[in-house]
Amino acid sequence: MKIVKLSATQFDKFAEKHRYRNYFQSSMYANVMAKFGYHTKFLGFVNDQNNLIGATLIIYKQVFMGNKIAYAPRGILFNYEERENVNELAEKLRKVLGKQGFMILRIDPYIPITIRDSEGNIMNFNNKVNEITENLKNSGFTYKGKNLYFETEKPRWEALVILQRDIREIFAKVDKKTRNKIRKAKNNGVEIIREKDTNIKDLYSFIEKKENKPISYYKTICKNFKNNIDIYYAKINTEDFLINSRRNYEKELEYNESLAERIQTTSPTEKDRNIYLNKKMESDKLITTYKSNLLKATELLKNKPDGIIIAGAMILKYDNAAYLFTEGSDDKYGNLNPNYLIKWQAITDYNNEGLKYFNLDGIVGDFENQNEYSGLNESKLGFNATVTEYIGEFDIILNKFAYNWYMKMNKNK
Repeated sequence: MKIVKLSATQFDKFAEKHRYRNYFQSSMYANVMAKFGYHTKFLGFVNDQNNLIGATLIIYKQVFMGNKIAYAPRGILFNYEERENVNELAEKLRKVLGKQGFMILRIDPYIPITIRDSEGNIMNFNNKVNEITENLKNSGFTYKGKNLYFETEKPRWEALVILQRDIREIFAKVDKKTRNKIRKAKNNGVEIIREKDTNIKDLYSFIEKKENKPISYYKTICKNFKNNIDIYYAKINTEDFLINSRRNYEKELEYNESLAERIQTTSPTEKDRNIYLNKKMESDKLITTYKSNLLKATELLKNKPDGIIIAGAMILKYDNAAYLFTEGSDDKYGNLNPNYLIKWQAITDYNNEGLKYFNLDGIVGDFENQNEYSGLNESKLGFNATVTEYIGEFDIILNKFAYNWYMKMNKNK
């Protein structure tokens, strides 16, 4: 086996036909990372018959006396099921890249381990995964482990909605709570706009704090992926918002008063009294919410009669599928569930366009316990999403001397 340099065109031609293909392993993504302080290389792996049997984009930075740390985003495009080939791959990486000043390489192959339903139950299992894992470990790659939460680079768990079905069937299988949130957004005057250009100014205002990337990063993504980027915005129709807020508030007040009357006329010993008390407490909370919405709506109609954008999302299309790249919303209007409506509109649009699925991006693999990411999971799994669990991260040390020295110098950082 030999390692050879590839041109961007050669690499893309190989990657587009590989079963583990993904938009991170593309010249478009390489161009993005090159704009933000990373060096990039396209490498090919050629067998003794001079056939290209693998390829990868690696991105890297010089970190210590000319030495480099490298990452192959979503892994090397390679057949990891052949032990001898994996051993030779690792040997050539150490021999060639190690001499070029590379200390370590991280990979996270786009290899599914399991396919699960929205509750985490396994529907399909990759019976080659143990073999692949052992092949990589035996060749010198260090396995980072099966993380239920987020790994260092990319999510190990992703949620996706299968398309190419009747949209009514898709909606019927959406979780009841999620359907209610979609309806609530519509009923409160939230409208969805699919931008014809890639104007991300408003979107960036919703994501800049959580993403910690400059707006130029997203502009560069748009520039390099060109017509494969969609920007969605959720906008409040302020007149409809006021009308619906007033209606909801008045209706809940009436319901709340009827509950108060029932409580007064029900004996303290009757079981129904506790039921009415619990319902009234929930109604009290809703009244507070609806009153707040009514005040907001009144002010908005006065100051923003043409409406206001309250949420947005960037979606990237690749290989006949759509990927939620980023999303965000104005916290003041989070109770209107605008991002739920954006996702549903995108599902509807992409289903009509004949795409295979809509990837809602990362979730965590803890489906049972309440944790800090439970809300994230709910916002995606509620669309009756199918979950893909990937194999995870592996590191290979390419130059032990340089790597050990680097770790020694940086142990306190």
